[in-house]
Amino acid sequence: MSALEDLLTCLRFPSVSTDSKHRPDVRACAEWLMNKLSGMGLTAALHETPGHPILVAKNRHLPGRRTVLLYGHYDVQPAEPLNEWKSPAFEPTLRGGRIFCRGSTDNKGQLIAHVSGIAETLAREGDLPVNLTILFEGEEEIGSPNLKPFLEAHRDELACDVVAISDTGMVGEGVGTFTYGLRGIACMEVKVHGPSIDLHSGIFGGAVANPATMAARLVSSLHDDEGRVLIPGFYDGVRDLQDWERSAWSSLGDGDAETLSLTGSPALFGEPGYTERERRWARPTAEVNGIGGGYQGEGSKTVIAREAFFKLSFRLVPDQDPERVLDLAETHLRAKAPPSVRLEIKRGHTGMAYLMDPHSPLGQAAQRALQETFGGNIALIREGGSIPIVQAFKDVLKADTLLLGLALPDCQAHAPNENFPVANLEAGIRLNQALLRELAA
Repeated sequence: MSALEDLLTCLRFPSVSTDSKHRPDVRACAEWLMNKLSGMGLTAALHETPGHPILVAKNRHLPGRRTVLLYGHYDVQPAEPLNEWKSPAFEPTLRGGRIFCRGSTDNKGQLIAHVSGIAETLAREGDLPVNLTILFEGEEEIGSPNLKPFLEAHRDELACDVVAISDTGMVGEGVGTFTYGLRGIACMEVKVHGPSIDLHSGIFGGAVANPATMAARLVSSLHDDEGRVLIPGFYDGVRDLQDWERSAWSSLGDGDAETLSLTGSPALFGEPGYTERERRWARPTAEVNGIGGGYQGEGSKTVIAREAFFKLSFRLVPDQDPERVLDLAETHLRAKAPPSVRLEIKRGHTGMAYLMDPHSPLGQAAQRALQETFGGNIALIREGGSIPIVQAFKDVLKADTLLLGLALPDCQAHAPNENFPVANLEAGIRLNQALLRELAA
């Protein structure tokens, strides 16, 4: 099968890791990948976890060669809202040189590009220029809860000199992009409990606290009017940008205009004193990901709901500790909550920020591979998103990670109409081959 046919097949598995009804689909996708890698001549096996399986595959490991661990994930985000898709979310559709499907960019298109590059090299050469270990997991979209324990349990088997991942973005079409830093993450859900039952807002309004109102007040306490986070201690230890980074990022064009165009926002907003890219790539944030409570149906229902909720995520930078940030956030919220309500706080997944030196020998090898693949200048960036396992590779395997993304800014990962350019699938195949050659040298 061609690389495109392989990708279309892989995309048809609705491998949504967060939804239990899709558990068989997640496994079916893992088994398909295992059979694909085995058919290429690699040794491949699925390893069971308390959640979804981890796939490990290898070529012949020979003395004297550099060992590269290639990571990717075969799970995807939920496709909802389904009515906003122009074509079915799990039926890959080609339009204008792009493949529209959930998971096409994040991460199946990028994953299959590497698989296809390896397949071509094996078919042509009979072996790879490096000792390669492939590790594909099915839980990245839910925070990789079982991958770090797996790394620790299989430390010797997975030992490597460097990790390579394509699960990040490009700054623009045809611009090779090396992401040398990622923000960390810390998540939290807060329930605001008031009366024991829903109350008539006329009879009881003004006498008891309204949980929805209190949730709104707590959310508003997180930022000042200009977007600075007001949680005491939140910015402690935040590492400053280096001068060369600010200079390099400012040379990448008008980030303000690009973000306005991509998002459709009427104007930019954020922490004063930083450019749009600096805010997204190197400054910490506190975001409300969901908020609700009370009647949501048509028309009016005069009720004081017994509870309300909001969900928070904090994007973190070096050298912030996710657990400490959650401690600070919980202390802040409890201090702001009046005694007329009770808070129930549940912590979610966390991940450390990651940063490497892009000018190291491994970083220079990655840059040469990008130049060979895309030609011209390349971009050295950080990204605002999080891949929590990247820091785990550093902690457990003592290996740096090369993040060489193939996603364009308008690929709409995690959103309806997610898409991946066929040209980037083809470029990813060339990138895989160039990268393994450069790392072998």
